[in-house]
Amino acid sequence: MREFDETVVEGEDEDVRWIGTAKGPTCHFKLTSIKCGRDIHGHGRVTAHKPEVILNNFNTRLGHTVGRQLAAFFPQVPEFKGRQVATFHNQRDFIFFPRHRYIFKDGKRCDLQELGPRFTLKLQFLQKGTCNMKYGEYEWVHRPEMDTSRRRFFL
Repeated sequence: MREFDETVVEGEDEDVRWIGTAKGPTCHFKLTSIKCGRDIHGHGRVTAHKPEVILNNFNTRLGHTVGRQLAAFFPQVPEFKGRQVATFHNQRDFIFFPRHRYIFKDGKRCDLQELGPRFTLKLQFLQKGTCNMKYGEYEWVHRPEMDTSRRRFFL
């Protein structure tokens, strides 16, 4: 029997639920700008190595919660031999996900090769516990009126 820590459910209208199966929380994202590895020019081949995870710019309390949830999806013991990096970069409450391999050219220079997939996530709501749409307790919900200020960000 396999024991899973995280579950990802993809919906019909470009939405994704990221569920921490033990006790939650549940993150509901809008998924956009999806590009598979084969659609990226100059992409590399993905190997079975476990990638390093980089969380960038998750500074608020909500950002820490979402960042921890995203990082938990990957094994916590990266295999450095594979030189793969999975990056979650938060910018203006959009989470960009590229996956790269770093290649050492000489002793001083390093290049990046994108492996794919590449996509963008926008948090719609964060719910305590596992997913219960009717009776669940919501920690945070995105509303359209929250997008009025270009200087206020939540993640």
